[in-house]
Amino acid sequence: MSTELSEPIQYYLDMGSDFIIANNLINKKIGFEFKGYQCLECGNDEKIFAQGLCKKCFFESPKVGQWVMKPELSTAHLDIEDRDLAFEKQMQLQEHVVYLAKTSDIKVGVTRKNQVPTRWIDQGADKATIILEVPNRYLAGMAEVALKQYVSDKTSWQKMLKGEQTDKNLIEVKQTLKQQLPADLMRYWIDDNQVLSLHYPVTAYPEKVKSINLEKTSFFEEKLIGIKGQYLIFENGQVLNIRNHSGYIVEISF
Repeated sequence: MSTELSEPIQYYLDMGSDFIIANNLINKKIGFEFKGYQCLECGNDEKIFAQGLCKKCFFESPKVGQWVMKPELSTAHLDIEDRDLAFEKQMQLQEHVVYLAKTSDIKVGVTRKNQVPTRWIDQGADKATIILEVPNRYLAGMAEVALKQYVSDKTSWQKMLKGEQTDKNLIEVKQTLKQQLPADLMRYWIDDNQVLSLHYPVTAYPEKVKSINLEKTSFFEEKLIGIKGQYLIFENGQVLNIRNHSGYIVEISF
């Protein structure tokens, strides 16, 4: 889903040549029927392996190299190719931020600067703040490696979708982590107290959540009660991760 920063966050379901304003579907019954696959890289009707790609493309495309999930493995700044050096330079050799986000607990993360606040919205963060701005992905990854010894780099999606949230103060955690940062990265520290608060179109949070897999449940229909992160939340406590179904051909009815 595409997103727009507003009060609350605005969501759009991309339908290729058109889109649906997903917020308008809240409190309506929606049906999803799995029809097949379309790899986001080659376009073929091949079973999706991961991240919207078939198995062949997943292990060949430069868009999903190891540096994507592990920024510390970035090598473009050294002129060393992983899969496609030109693409990797374009993606890695640009400004990145290291941030703290409050999802269920406080987590540390990395994203390209031009992906703020989209990255935070996609993770379902309720609050977020930037702690470092660095010139490339490698430095961001090294900072994350150092800091995740003290704060998690993962989100508990179940707690996030139940509206559970830590009472820890984001800025207090930020100042604590400042003492743990390697000296060579201190020049990139952002010394301010700016926090962005994000609000999602959720009418009620479920007490329990269960993820839907459209390969196993080929047809699903239920009343939508909210959207958070990249999840649709339904009245019966089931949730659908839209991003996890990238590359799936699905018929939607409402």
